[in-house]
Amino acid sequence: MLLNERYIGLMSGTSVDGVDAVLADFADGRVQTLGHVHVPFAPALRAALQGLMQSGADEIERAGDASVALARVYADAVQALLAKAGLGAHDVAAIGAHGQTIRHRPERGFTWQLNQPALLAELTGIAVVADSRSRDVAAGGQGAPLVPAFHAAVFQGDEARAVVNIGGIANVTLLPAKGAPEPVRGFDTGPGNTLLDAWCERQTGCAYDEGGRWAASGRVDASLLETLLADPYFHQPAPKSTGRERFHLAWLDAALARQRTAMAPEDVQATLTALTARTIAQAVGDWPLFVCGGGVFNAALMRQLPKARSTAVLGVDPMQVEALAFAWLARQCFASEAGNLPAVTGAAGPRVLGAVYPA
Repeated sequence: MLLNERYIGLMSGTSVDGVDAVLADFADGRVQTLGHVHVPFAPALRAALQGLMQSGADEIERAGDASVALARVYADAVQALLAKAGLGAHDVAAIGAHGQTIRHRPERGFTWQLNQPALLAELTGIAVVADSRSRDVAAGGQGAPLVPAFHAAVFQGDEARAVVNIGGIANVTLLPAKGAPEPVRGFDTGPGNTLLDAWCERQTGCAYDEGGRWAASGRVDASLLETLLADPYFHQPAPKSTGRERFHLAWLDAALARQRTAMAPEDVQATLTALTARTIAQAVGDWPLFVCGGGVFNAALMRQLPKARSTAVLGVDPMQVEALAFAWLARQCFASEAGNLPAVTGAAGPRVLGAVYPA
């Protein structure tokens, strides 16, 4: 039994909007959220991170500079979170720091999350668990999604249900009822907000389509939607995971170039919203659906998932789920317990995930 069951989870996802920090207490087999803060990225850091995700050039120095800046934002988030909770560094066992994914290539044997966990440990005085995905990849897995193991620990109940996180990339967890013989399953369904945000920023200058209002002003183009849905990823069996390496504006531009007529920008946004909704719906089928992540606030998207409910009805704020998952993964690492689900990632077996950087 671990004496200190308080852990901090840090998550900055493919939306590249900032850092979510959650303080959790896992005592007595429960998950209690003690505090949550969101620290947005400065425009310069956001641009640097986005550039590293898309550049094919030798960017070693830029990556190093960005990782140091990221660690300092992480440290600011931790300090703000501790101040909000009225706790000190000595009250926390460890930080689970996901890092910022800039390349995800499990088919080539690696996944790279930009991070400086040693600096984060130095700045906060708290041990850091980082690089949680690589061990699963080394065991032949996708290294993603990792959150289904946390979803199973927190959301699995007496009835079957699906949990979908709609971040930059959307991922689904299919949770059978407790005691059922079938395993928990999960995979990345495809783009969540990443194309919506990128197209909106290019066309309007706004970082995202607030509430999905711009998409709601357009019409879905059936021809473009079918072109997008023809991508082989959507027909690939699980285990599978994806990222910005595959779904980016150049991918969208290529699809638009194949259309016979020009489209209004808002119609493209409406069609991208339909793409996210369609691929989620196909993955979920008739399972009762609970949604977390930023997509839960996109009304145009949620209207296309009419039976979906927020994870708030299950007792967890939808914007805290991913960061909580990495707090939980840090706890699993410290307890020497597996953090992956081989049925989800395709790894050779259960593995303890993460590298520890002592305080």
